[in-house]
Order: sequence, then C-alpha cells, then structure tokens
Amino acid sequence: MARRGGFPGGGMPGNMANLMKQAQKMQRQMEENQKELEEKEFTAKSGGGAVEVTVSGKKEIIKIKLSEEAVDPEDIETLEDLIMAAANEALRQVDEESSKFMQMGGSLF
Repeated sequence: MARRGGFPGGGMPGNMANLMKQAQKMQRQMEENQKELEEKEFTAKSGGGAVEVTVSGKKEIIKIKLSEEAVDPEDIETLEDLIMAAANEALRQVDEESSKFMQMGGSLF
C-alpha cells in the first residue's frame, strides 16, 4: 500500500537540516552585528554645535559637551532643550544603524 502524504524520497530531513544550518548562521551573524553596534558611538549636536551628546550603541549617554555660550544661568530652559534635542538625535542614529543591521541579517528563504 502506498504511503499518503509526507515528502517523496524522504526529502524533509535534508531540507530541515539545511534550514537549521541557515538559522544558526543567521543567529551568529545577528549576534556579531549586535556586538559591533554596541561598540559604536553616535554623536549629535544642537544649537549650532553649542551642545554635543555622544551615546553608545547600547543607548547609554557616554558624553555631554557644552560650549560656554550654551551656559546661560538666565536661560536654563534653552540649554535643557538643546541637550534633549542632541540626545534624541544621537539615539535616533542608533536606531537607524540598528535597522541597517537587521536588514543585513537576510532571510531564511
């Protein structure tokens, strides 16, 4: 009696093993990409360079640099806004780079 269903010639095990190898390769590549991203630094400026914020690929602020002109005791709010703008731009750069790495990961199929 002929078997019903299944895969002719027992092709499934070979295909499954191949898919597993590809998945493992992609996993290693994604881990390498993540490590590379975490080691990068992203810097953004605001206020014409008066404020500079540097973040790591882990999205941690690692440096804030202020020019003397940015520090006005009479206008703290502007300085706060400039710091926030530079920090948000640096974090956006991390997200953009992260998206590039994800696209490079490829596909199983």
